[in-house]
Amino acid sequence: MHSTMARHQCSYHLLPTVACLIGVFVTALADIHVPHEPLPYATTALEPHINHPTLEVHHGKHYKKYVDTTNSILGDGSVGIGTKKKKSLEDIIRESARLKSSSTASTALFNNAAQAWNHAFYFKCMRPPGSSDAVTATKVGAAIKRSFGTYQTFRDSFVKAANTAFGSGWAWLVYDTATDALLVTKTIGADNPLTTAGHVPLLTIDVWEHAYYLDYQNMRATYVDAFVDKLINWEFVEQNFVTAVGGEGGGGSKKLADEEL
Repeated sequence: MHSTMARHQCSYHLLPTVACLIGVFVTALADIHVPHEPLPYATTALEPHINHPTLEVHHGKHYKKYVDTTNSILGDGSVGIGTKKKKSLEDIIRESARLKSSSTASTALFNNAAQAWNHAFYFKCMRPPGSSDAVTATKVGAAIKRSFGTYQTFRDSFVKAANTAFGSGWAWLVYDTATDALLVTKTIGADNPLTTAGHVPLLTIDVWEHAYYLDYQNMRATYVDAFVDKLINWEFVEQNFVTAVGGEGGGGSKKLADEEL
């Protein structure tokens, strides 16, 4: 009898501790908030290649929906991440990628978090129409020459990846820390290079239909050509590359960045 009462008393004493731990868990998740980043230019700035209605819907509805859904999943505590320290969006993507097979909530978190990151990155990869010649006087331009031989070879590889991503996906220029070289890759759905060890994303193009259909209908190749030849923000790509080879993004060597221009 005394033993039973002792066990019950012990359980009652533990209740506040358990409640406290649950509160910490929920609070930690609630503290993670993914922002809906503003466009770095006006919705008319990319015309005539990407028009106002496309950017308005793409940024204001599709991208925002991914952000809102990510925050909703994080807020309801259905996926157990974020309890030890405040996580970055990149942390959330990598952790939910590892948990994808364990629950539908983890899969939903990965898909929406990755798409939120992909879109924020994609919009920064563009700037008002200009010329692809801007790449020639950059360190990443020299790295492209070393890795691919010529800019045209890189262009052909990137365009092919974008046009052959089946269904919905992305084409990427990445820095590979293992080989100290640049690579062109493609991913399907929400996948991105953040979940591939040693791959640091430098540039991407969105080839989901919502990125171009209002302007180009089913002519993806025409959209891809316009993106590559007129819209790439090489200053942003350069910043990503310099950070990557400097070690902040991927811990690579500086040999590729020190190549003569």
